[in-house]
Amino acid sequence: MSGLNPAISDWRGQRVWLFGASTGIGAALARDLARRGARLALSARSADKLAVLAGEIAAAGGVGAPAPLLLPCDAVNGDSLARAWAQLLDAWGGVDVAIYLAGDYTPMHADAIDMAVARRLIDVNLIGAIAFTALVAPQLKSQRSGQIALTASVAGYCGLPKSLIYGASKAALINFTETLYLDLSPSGVGVRVINPGFVATPLTAQNDFSMPALQTPEQAAAAIVAGFATGDFAIDFPKRFTRVMKLLAHLPYRLFFPLVSRFTGL
Repeated sequence: MSGLNPAISDWRGQRVWLFGASTGIGAALARDLARRGARLALSARSADKLAVLAGEIAAAGGVGAPAPLLLPCDAVNGDSLARAWAQLLDAWGGVDVAIYLAGDYTPMHADAIDMAVARRLIDVNLIGAIAFTALVAPQLKSQRSGQIALTASVAGYCGLPKSLIYGASKAALINFTETLYLDLSPSGVGVRVINPGFVATPLTAQNDFSMPALQTPEQAAAAIVAGFATGDFAIDFPKRFTRVMKLLAHLPYRLFFPLVSRFTGL
């Protein structure tokens, strides 16, 4: 093992399960990995969107990888998730890389907390990732190989305006993934946390403020692939933004709060 995780630079033949693949970063990553010859299993709630994505991948061609395995399911529905995992095992017998990309976001303030929305954000961003891990981790550990990556956010580094529930769910997911690494790395299993900055997706389109270093889903996918080519635990991007956020998170609160207010303008 080089670094904290095995590096992946050649994706040809890698059995990759992408959960949350129908739009945004997940769809862009599916297209990228397909071009690199990965064997893909694609999951999301929308079977129609997955079918469209699979058609795009087939039309674009690649380096000889088979057509994606489509496993529509809902991360917060345990039965649905278990059926998709069973289908994947029946088709492949195992998995080499499992990446959880599903996420939800709604801006929220303390004087207008919608509990139904809050529960949905926690279910999708955190509970779904844990349920995904509960299925995949035992298989990877028994193989004594493979990798799992969970997508959190730079919003999990520290408290940010309008990120009342979203940021908390991502902070918990970062902590969960750190502990997961401690559990699985002795068995030869790679564990990574993916922390994007602002990426242009339908979720970030809800924001009514300036988003520094905004990236396209394709740029985010390229950053994830580049991250896997290293042994790093955390895949953070874009660096010019994530470094600032990490610095803010380590400041004493007497500096942190006024700087975040000035930095965000909120």
